[in-house]
Amino acid sequence: MDNPPIGVMFRCDSPPENLPAYAQLAERLGYDELWVVEDCFFTGAVSAAAVAAASTESLKIGIGILPAAFRNPALAAMELSNLARLFPGRILPGFGHGVPAWVRQVGAHHPSPLAVLEETVAVVRALLHGEKVTMHGRHVDLDGVQLAFPPAEPPLLSAGVRNEKSLRLAGRVADGTILAEGAAPAYISWARERIDEGRAEAGREDPHRVTVYAHLDFDDDPRSARAELAAQFSAPVQPSDPADAEKLAGLVADADGDLAALADALPDEIVDKYAIVGDGESCGAAVRRLAAAGADAVVFVPPRDPDLSVAHLTLAAEALLGG
Repeated sequence: MDNPPIGVMFRCDSPPENLPAYAQLAERLGYDELWVVEDCFFTGAVSAAAVAAASTESLKIGIGILPAAFRNPALAAMELSNLARLFPGRILPGFGHGVPAWVRQVGAHHPSPLAVLEETVAVVRALLHGEKVTMHGRHVDLDGVQLAFPPAEPPLLSAGVRNEKSLRLAGRVADGTILAEGAAPAYISWARERIDEGRAEAGREDPHRVTVYAHLDFDDDPRSARAELAAQFSAPVQPSDPADAEKLAGLVADADGDLAALADALPDEIVDKYAIVGDGESCGAAVRRLAAAGADAVVFVPPRDPDLSVAHLTLAAEALLGG
């Protein structure tokens, strides 16, 4: 099996002035995509996507994700249409629920996050396809809105979601789904089944792109991936493979808040399942496992350390992309 398209993430904790050079490096190394993110309160993803696209020639630029509750969908469609017209075929936007605490912090909490996401994605997608939209929903309230300059090639619109109801929603209204870091192969297969259930409900037969984020640690001693997974497993979000939940709960309890101790205690098989680690052969096999489970594209999340990030992305490109 050939590798799927492989992208890289520009981490939200990276200074925005580093983005142009980082995007150019990703393109020069042969990566297919660069993904920018929008976590509070770092940088705005729409402006970041514009900078990344303008700094490169053909690199696809993903936006993963825009919190749906933060934006009026008409304005979001206007911004995305600009990008799609200026950089045709290169923009891969996504919407999601956003982190609940951040949504509350900015006064955008809604009693039904599912309604917010479904209405926003449906309306933005319709506007990008040139439709005139009237919707008086639970969150969206538009009356006869139509873009003056819709893109000739509407971008695929993804939903960055995790749980069962949201995955079905993605299948119903979105063109793709973004699965966050820590998506084990078993979870990807399960998620695709839920997405397909939603597609069947909506009678959709068009392709649906699943993009999977994965921690990259191109090293026989993957310390950065262990640290990232330890922080992730300590959060209230459950691991994406239920078979590991009990084992990881015990390790988290034993570590008692000590993330370094938890990172050291994670079994190698857990690290291998939830991250892309090791040498070129191991990393290539991990990418292909994700693809076999249903990933149409894989996005490397590099180490936090900027020097390690560049080194690991360069080594991975040489091994996997012929860079």
